[in-house]
Amino acid sequence: MLAGVTIDGSLRERKKRQTRQSISDIATRLFLERGYERVTIAEIAAAAGVAKMTVTNYFPRKEDLVLDIAEEFVALLARAVAERPAGEPVRDALRRRYAEAVARREAAVGFAGEPFVRLVEDSPALAARLRELFDLRERALAAQLAAEPATAGDDLTARLVAAQLAGAYRVLFAEAFRLIRAGHDEEQVAGILAEAGARAFDLLATAGD
Repeated sequence: MLAGVTIDGSLRERKKRQTRQSISDIATRLFLERGYERVTIAEIAAAAGVAKMTVTNYFPRKEDLVLDIAEEFVALLARAVAERPAGEPVRDALRRRYAEAVARREAAVGFAGEPFVRLVEDSPALAARLRELFDLRERALAAQLAAEPATAGDDLTARLVAAQLAGAYRVLFAEAFRLIRAGHDEEQVAGILAEAGARAFDLLATAGD
């Protein structure tokens, strides 16, 4: 009985993820074709074959139909710190995580197609939401650092270190978008970012230690 409940629950969750991804994909296609501001939630719902309320249940904010990995994006740095091996310095954990993300061509560090980059940068609403996500990412990292032995109880130090480390990710993300928009292919972008990431974390020689 319990196994059946687990299987049913797993199937429901998979169906929800598939529906969410389908809605996001359809919305992004419409935005790319017609422009973000010119597409309504009702039109997205009709194209996806779902009710308007279904769209807003999955995506309370229109911007997140495009920036659909908001939760993972915000948690990226804090999770890397929380899950690092015992004794690994914070800076080293985030340096390693960035290198992994570049090797995997992860969207959370800026990998995307040129039309997508143009869509985000040319829309005031999407650009503002992306800035907000960067701010939330920094705050999440600061909260995690405040719980670390080296900075426990020292909120100011946690926030200062988070600003440095999250700032490096933010600058490197912007560089990824710049390179993509300038016409570099994915392999070129990855090579440049790998070198830039190493240089960035060398500059942060003592952050978080």
